[in-house]
Amino acid sequence: VQLVESGGGWVQAGNSLRLSCVASVLTWRRYEVAWFRQPPGKEREFVAAINWNGVNTYYTDSVKGRFTISRDNAKNAAFLQMNSLKPDDTAVYYCTAVLHGSTILPPSVDRMDYWGKGTLVTVSA
Repeated sequence: VQLVESGGGWVQAGNSLRLSCVASVLTWRRYEVAWFRQPPGKEREFVAAINWNGVNTYYTDSVKGRFTISRDNAKNAAFLQMNSLKPDDTAVYYCTAVLHGSTILPPSVDRMDYWGKGTLVTVSA
């Protein structure tokens, strides 16, 4: 499974970005999806997750109410809508996936089997 993220960039605080993730797999609906991020000089951390059918979503506390994770199984895609961005959101954002049933959600970093290369989000004050 190959995952390719897009949509990162530079924005001023308070603005929005939408990250996209496209998967090279025909059975995308069988996978749970999560976004992780790695701020400069820090470890990777969980941001948001969505289960295989899109019914259940999970968020880390710091993004609740600002970020929305979604997916389109017909297009083998997942998304992260990020609103009211803050400088603390600056990080490389990774799209990840794991087969449904392989782990509970929200997942830890070591439970995700497939990772994209990441897309950089920079939020200036």
